[in-house]
Amino acid sequence: MYIMSMEKIEAILKLLDKHYADVKVALNYTNPLELLIATILSAQCTDERVNQVTKSLFRKYKTAQDYAQADLAILEQEIKPTGFYKNKAKNIKACCQQLVEKYNGKVPADLEKLTALPGVGRKTANVVLGNAFGIPGIVVDTHVRRVAQRLGLTKEKDPEKIERDLMKIIPTEKWTKFSLQLTWHGRKICRARKPQCEICPLKPWCDYAQNQP
Repeated sequence: MYIMSMEKIEAILKLLDKHYADVKVALNYTNPLELLIATILSAQCTDERVNQVTKSLFRKYKTAQDYAQADLAILEQEIKPTGFYKNKAKNIKACCQQLVEKYNGKVPADLEKLTALPGVGRKTANVVLGNAFGIPGIVVDTHVRRVAQRLGLTKEKDPEKIERDLMKIIPTEKWTKFSLQLTWHGRKICRARKPQCEICPLKPWCDYAQNQP
């Protein structure tokens, strides 16, 4: 087992910057509202499918007011391919109603205000803050959780506890990019079922790889 050290953290960050220099969120959006909606839709769904759905969705619904006034049954059918569509449609409509009522239809650039909105947890809030507003945040999706655990950066399983662990050891200005880098690394190499340890640039610093026979 590696002892957590600044050397290890700095080495991991350097390797991630080398191999994932220009990462960005895989969801298509042009403003904070679109990213918020896309991120809500991305729960238990691939980014590719979300992008297919939002292509026409964003042409029809331009403002929070549009979603707030949407016919729920129609909205459900429009987002059905993303799964859990009844719950997602209900949350999107309620969320946008609150945006209209409380924030003049604008998405607030504030973690507490965002997480108070229907259907918006810390993960969604941090995606929006980091990518739409440039406010650093650690986004703990399934890839980040898996890779962080395998690297030995956390022993926690709860996303909020993992977020706190990573916030302690990763420089604040790198939070958003670091989250994206781990997500892309998890998709490309450190996969859930068959991690490709033999070609992984992080292997020398990975607890999981070092413990393999």
